[in-house]
Amino acid sequence: MSEPIRPQPGIMEIALYEGGAAQVAGLSDAIKLSSNENPFGPSDRAKEAFQRAVHKLHRYPGTDHRSLREAIGEAHGLDPERIICGTGSDEIIHFLCQAYAGPRDEVVFTEHGFLMYRISALAAGATPVAVKERERTTDVDAILAACGRKTKLVFIANPNNPTGTMIGPAEVERLAAGLPKQAILVLDGAYAEYVEGFDGGAELIGRRSNVVMTRTFSKIYGLGGLRIGWGYGPKPIIDVLNRIRGPFNLSAAQQEAAEAAVRDREHVERCREENTRMRAWLAEALAEKGVPSDTSCANFILARFADEAEATACDQYLQSQGLIVRRVAGYGLPHCLRITIGDEASCRRVAHAVGQFKAGKGAA
Repeated sequence: MSEPIRPQPGIMEIALYEGGAAQVAGLSDAIKLSSNENPFGPSDRAKEAFQRAVHKLHRYPGTDHRSLREAIGEAHGLDPERIICGTGSDEIIHFLCQAYAGPRDEVVFTEHGFLMYRISALAAGATPVAVKERERTTDVDAILAACGRKTKLVFIANPNNPTGTMIGPAEVERLAAGLPKQAILVLDGAYAEYVEGFDGGAELIGRRSNVVMTRTFSKIYGLGGLRIGWGYGPKPIIDVLNRIRGPFNLSAAQQEAAEAAVRDREHVERCREENTRMRAWLAEALAEKGVPSDTSCANFILARFADEAEATACDQYLQSQGLIVRRVAGYGLPHCLRITIGDEASCRRVAHAVGQFKAGKGAA
């Protein structure tokens, strides 16, 4: 009898990733606050560049992303030769696991970290290792204690998703310095642009050979629908990743829209300022209604409830009011709801609805 067809070890342990819900049954005008999208969308320059790209759809895109890498380098003060572009930062994460982790290796991340760290580790045949956080914040000592001879990659999102918390540069440097010599620290900076003056770890990468940064155009740049990301790190590591990168992983339209987006600094500033304003307002408004959250450095807040039952009931009530937020039980936070910072009208609707829910629950 022939041997059955089997996938590589680890793949069947992967739970299918579920994105934030986008609609509510029976409602055509629900407000989506479940995927940390920019409510203002991409800049006009990015939209115009995407529209122009339609005239070149019959042409293969460039394979080295040079123009986009140079634009990113100019915007962030980075060497374009140390930048790699991918189909979202997810692809860069996947490249890192594919290139540096495999069977008998371990990939370390925090317990409430982005789900793709575990998925990409398992896809490479490596063992995922989740480390406890301290009050929903990255614990450097716990990470270092979890590392050993098998550790090949350590992922931290800074700011973290879904908690919104972050650690300072001194702690990040202490983590990088304390890792085993064969391990790479990966700083996931998907939300870095929401922190005024934050470089995502770029300065540290310039001084060390074991740190890589990933970034995305899906959040503050409002290009989630195009799937564009990038990474920055030591040239030898970037050269390795480029060996497994598909030659045409980004279309011409993706590259040109992203280049226009990264050059439009005014749009980024406006989005950051409005996010900062409404994030503080919503956190305070919910706290007044008995729903606390940690100080968030991203474009969402993690609202905490008494238990999973209350969080689920509140989510169901919000849906009945046409408001879609994100349950995060899959991140080990069943008593929480992650709420994207939308425009002012959306934030006020959420605060009002949560207030109604809490008042109704208290009167029951």
